[in-house]
Amino acid sequence: MGKPSGFLEYARQVPGYRPVEDRRHDWRAVEAPPLDEAMREQAARCMDCGVPFCHGCGCPLANVIPEWNDLVYRGRWREALDLLLLTNPFPEFTGRICPALCEGSCVLGLNREPVAIRCIELAIVEHGFAEGWMAPQPPAVRRPESVAVIGSGPAGLVVAQELNRRGFAVTVFDAARRPGGILRYGIPEFKLEKSVVDRRIRLMEAEGVRFECGVVVGEDLSPRFLRDRFAAICLAGGAREPRNLAVPGRELRGIHFAMDYLRQQNRRMDGETIPAAEAIDASGKRVVVIGGGDTGSDCLGTALRQGAKQVLQIEILPEPPAARAASNPWPAWPLIRRDSSSHKEGGTRRWCVNPRAFVGQDGRVTALCAVEVEWTTGTDGRSAMAEKSGTACEIPADLVLLAMGFVGPRKGRILANLGVALDARGNVTKDADNMTSVPGIFAAGDMARGASLVVRAMADGLIAAHGIERYLDAVSDKLSA
Repeated sequence: MGKPSGFLEYARQVPGYRPVEDRRHDWRAVEAPPLDEAMREQAARCMDCGVPFCHGCGCPLANVIPEWNDLVYRGRWREALDLLLLTNPFPEFTGRICPALCEGSCVLGLNREPVAIRCIELAIVEHGFAEGWMAPQPPAVRRPESVAVIGSGPAGLVVAQELNRRGFAVTVFDAARRPGGILRYGIPEFKLEKSVVDRRIRLMEAEGVRFECGVVVGEDLSPRFLRDRFAAICLAGGAREPRNLAVPGRELRGIHFAMDYLRQQNRRMDGETIPAAEAIDASGKRVVVIGGGDTGSDCLGTALRQGAKQVLQIEILPEPPAARAASNPWPAWPLIRRDSSSHKEGGTRRWCVNPRAFVGQDGRVTALCAVEVEWTTGTDGRSAMAEKSGTACEIPADLVLLAMGFVGPRKGRILANLGVALDARGNVTKDADNMTSVPGIFAAGDMARGASLVVRAMADGLIAAHGIERYLDAVSDKLSA
């Protein structure tokens, strides 16, 4: 423990955001970079707890947080980086976009604000890049087996990097023009600048990972082709099937899935030209975002930057409390109201609003018909929703974005042709090693576990990579026996 009294002497300190009037007019990162000295002071707040819940209960990657906090406090940045990279393949991503589950389990959070763990993590890895410590790590020896990874999102990238460093020849296939998956196309530039993604892709290429983009597996390449040429295949295509809203008027123009909207804006940022007939643009429009989660928040921030006339984000669930409820004790993740950087830039939020229908004119949406609802909890502990009489309303809307989550992977040819089993929710089934019902075919990330956080997809990618290595080791042993 670097400074036993640190948690008493120092308050929580984070870099904060650029001024609203500046960041609303550009697409640069909204968050200021962490300063090394401020993060050393913040690391001094770590209490060296007897049971570090941040490590075991909070972080899906099991980052050894107290240990690298101590190293940061002592100014031993290289050792802190080495320790961080033992568990976290891409801390430059989690340091920017992770909701910091670890901080929700920080022991200091019992009676004070938790340690700013995410910011310290980002400071460590960016210090490593600045010092030139993040150099390519190609394997000293190559194995004869090759592995195909389908999908270049966070799970796919983890699988590719881990197996490549263990000597396997890895090829990553992706239907998009450039690799990165949701990191490149789903998360707005102002939350994750794509130069950060490009930097990691260049590093992986220098280590020997091969990326084949613009390739639709199941159409451009057959599953049989992959099975003939690769010793193992990992499916990492994400949970890309959005939840729809089956109400009257859904067919009207101007109603789009949130991820289609976000993806298009990221394509623009990447230099692509969007045909006018396909363009989704909030400029000068009254925008309604249906869904109160992070994707909805990203839509809000994007619409504001595009020059929307007004933006309303609605959610069917009740407004979360400002502080933990008695039923939500530490160290569980605090279910409280969270205002993102986008919420602080403008727009309006409403809770307990249920969409009923869309109305339009000349085939284009002009308004959302909705009603307020109230929630009650029965004696069996289940929540029930009922409409509040007299609250039906019509909300003007020129652009509606559906951000209500995802229901599973896209049901394309590849899943059917490979013959992998799906569970009741449509996700790919897997065993403890992330192998599917078909030997030699594995699944990682949201395609198998359902839509979740980037950090959980990364953790699942590690499980899949280790499972693939064990599988190929077993195959090799049988062949040599």
